[in-house]
Amino acid sequence: MASLNVGNLGEYLREQRRNAQLSLRQLADAAGVSNPYLSQIERGLRKPSAEVLQQVAKALRISAETLYVRAGILDAERDRDDVETRAVILADPSLNERQKQVLLQVYESFRKENGFGTDADADAGTGAGVDADAAVDGAETVKNPHS
Repeated sequence: MASLNVGNLGEYLREQRRNAQLSLRQLADAAGVSNPYLSQIERGLRKPSAEVLQQVAKALRISAETLYVRAGILDAERDRDDVETRAVILADPSLNERQKQVLLQVYESFRKENGFGTDADADAGTGAGVDADAAVDGAETVKNPHS
């Protein structure tokens, strides 16, 4: 099991919170944790549970897996590229939620086709075994408001 690096996690959480333009209090309220507790996590003084990380990830609209890796709960070497790719997709402000989910479904389908299936479907909210062609067909029906 990887060692816990809560300082790195805290810095990352602070960066993500600032990118989301949330105050510490706003994120604490959205995640259902106390303001002082979240502050201690950001400063690297507390080691949050997987449940707390999941709540914070949901409030920040980022991948819980990314936080698990940063916290040392998941092995950083396991599917690092997969976790980072999912995080980038979920963080893209130019895509709406439906587009993000369709893109994640296509991505997961290709990974499975190439023998790299993961257990990330539950955390990312994607469906297992999605047909890439069907997902792409679905994506074509998603309208771009700028076109």
